[in-house]
Amino acid sequence: MTIERAIRIMAGFFVVLSLALGWQGSPIFVSEWFLAFTAFVGLNLMQSGFTGFCPPEKLLAKMGFKRGNGGSCCG
Repeated sequence: MTIERAIRIMAGFFVVLSLALGWQGSPIFVSEWFLAFTAFVGLNLMQSGFTGFCPPEKLLAKMGFKRGNGGSCCG
């Protein structure tokens, strides 16, 4: 698995989980404050698109994930 794919999976998972934890109609609702985490993930994806800086990219590279042909994972 490449870094790019791992980051997409991770971001998608965190968005869905935080929405489930923050939406009042969800069976696993905890607090509306989890919606702030959804916004954080979205803002991080947006800034990485502009700057090319993606914090999880370096961590995943150290863990042995390979880079894809596209270069930076988020930008």
